[in-house]
Amino acid sequence: MKCHGGPTSSASSILNLQTQYWTSRGIAVLDVNYGGSTGFGRDYRRRLDGNWGIVDVADCVNGAKFLAEQGMVDGDRSVITGGSAGGYTVLAALTFYDYFRGGASHYGVSDLATMAQDTHKFESRYLDTLVGPYPEKEDVYRERSPIAFVEKLSAPVIFFQGDEDEVVPPNQSEMMVEALRKKGTPVGYLLFSGEQHGFRKAENIKRALDAELYFYAINVFHTGLTF
Repeated sequence: MKCHGGPTSSASSILNLQTQYWTSRGIAVLDVNYGGSTGFGRDYRRRLDGNWGIVDVADCVNGAKFLAEQGMVDGDRSVITGGSAGGYTVLAALTFYDYFRGGASHYGVSDLATMAQDTHKFESRYLDTLVGPYPEKEDVYRERSPIAFVEKLSAPVIFFQGDEDEVVPPNQSEMMVEALRKKGTPVGYLLFSGEQHGFRKAENIKRALDAELYFYAINVFHTGLTF
């Protein structure tokens, strides 16, 4: 399961070599345009207003379940991956639902309240629409933050982060990594020097893809790998 960022962006049907990385290795990919995605009309986009962490997560889980019920994928080896806002959807799905067997958060959000206070100026009030005004809705921010319910997350997770990211600072990943390590959950963490919000160096993009596949192979797929 692939979750796009934004979160009000959208998945594209054009050729994506990172998607081909997975399909060429026999792994099915569902790149979902969950409720709130752009391109399906205003009403569909507004499904996410006040509902980030609810609508997007439910749509991803239900999409994966549907494919498994149709016999198109192995539900016992389903994983979820996403970057930025998609990384938040990943962590929320793994925390608040017991379906996916593992996941990967690429520079994703784990604490909404910290995000509301730490992110850069351009997106400083973005969560007012997606979650609610802060601090007035502080209780909602906590209810939807994976870091506040880490005891519910038992699936293996790997995190990828750029050390110069100002949109979703490294502390968002590192808080979650530390909490999962303390409770003994299988966790991986790769911090890339000189990378910001979204990796740009080819060698880092390749390393992240290979590390994610290796992590799944060991912890979820239980199969060997050759490179």
